[in-house]
Amino acid sequence: MDEMVINSGDTAWMLASTALVLLMTPGLAFFYGGMVRTKSVLNMMMMSMISIGVVSVLWVIYGFELAFGYEANSPWYGSISFSGLGGVVNDFTNNGGLYPIPVLVFAAFQLMFAIITPALISGAIADRAKFTSWAVFVAIWSTVVYFPVAHWVFAFGNKVGDTVTGAGYLAGKGLQDFAGGTAVHINAGAAGLALAIVLGKRVGWRKESMRPHSLPLVMLGSGLLWFGWFGFNAGSALAANAIAALALINTQVATAAALAGWLLVEKIRQGHPTSLGAASGAVAGLVAITPACAFVAPWAAVVIGLIAGILCSLASGLKYRFNLDDSLDVVGVHLVAGIWGSLAIGLFGASSVNSVGVDGLFYGGGTELLAKQTIGVALVGVYSFIATLIIGYAIEKTIGFRVKRDVEVAGIDLNEHAETAYEMTSSSRGGSIL
Repeated sequence: MDEMVINSGDTAWMLASTALVLLMTPGLAFFYGGMVRTKSVLNMMMMSMISIGVVSVLWVIYGFELAFGYEANSPWYGSISFSGLGGVVNDFTNNGGLYPIPVLVFAAFQLMFAIITPALISGAIADRAKFTSWAVFVAIWSTVVYFPVAHWVFAFGNKVGDTVTGAGYLAGKGLQDFAGGTAVHINAGAAGLALAIVLGKRVGWRKESMRPHSLPLVMLGSGLLWFGWFGFNAGSALAANAIAALALINTQVATAAALAGWLLVEKIRQGHPTSLGAASGAVAGLVAITPACAFVAPWAAVVIGLIAGILCSLASGLKYRFNLDDSLDVVGVHLVAGIWGSLAIGLFGASSVNSVGVDGLFYGGGTELLAKQTIGVALVGVYSFIATLIIGYAIEKTIGFRVKRDVEVAGIDLNEHAETAYEMTSSSRGGSIL
């Protein structure tokens, strides 16, 4: 492999971006935790936290190689040597070209994507999953679904001269996905749909109030996600350069527009813009701009975000029409916004803002890019859905996936973790609740 001198500035930016993306998972825990009822908030947050533990270990053992290895020269999977990252300590990243950062920094950055993707799925099955079964699911799903799909989308192979070996199938076909619209959000959204089917509806769904127990936690979580997402998107440039700047500004304006779009729908339909709507709209915009952030102009990012906020606000209510208990709207936000953002590149893609980009339909590029984006969306979505159905039913039929009815009614926190989020004690003097 050719050598390149490590650039300290780029390396520092990537180290910071890696930390930002890790912060997104605790942020997601707050976001999801605030949206559930008091009796299940700890379990909801723990479903995100255990993803950090499980995926981090698997990533070192074989996950990184399975996603980004090239020795097998397969478009569907990387390599498995169980080297524990030992062979890459002194190497440089060559994911389709040389980058002036240590390969361990690249591996750490990509690990954070692998962590948050299964955590996103958990929102679809809030209040009703066994914690141990969820941890087993995270391990199996990451191995069977995320690591291979990351290879399809993100692995550009090992390039030596003009020869490239081991590129992923979709990356080799020209799919444009800068930071994970397909590999992360469509992947997680389709999996969330499958698991919601496997576990079924919550006890009392549509009969009992299941409103968020803490909107301040939801707002805090969305803020942390927004903050961390700058590392998610701008960090995917793998350098502190103009492309990172483009990704950052597009992330900001698309998210702001989506927030406004969601609130507009609420105002028109319900008469009141809500804090939950603002937080959800922001996440919808973040999801939608993720694949497109480095391939479109800022004006297009505003349009993409605005449409995402409107679409996801409308889509989130469809679960009642289809009688699907997607508890925290993983399908309505991540799947819908992920699909829209990925397809939007085929419309708004502009090579004038990024030399490695491709012109979309509105820039005179025809429908070729849109067709490639459609294929990528369909392949990842269908594979994730089918594979998750199989994994979910296998766990349910063996060790059981859903808690018993009385556990769910009494509160999953106390039964699964022997803890409660809020200790309410009575004062011996005045009987007040502290």
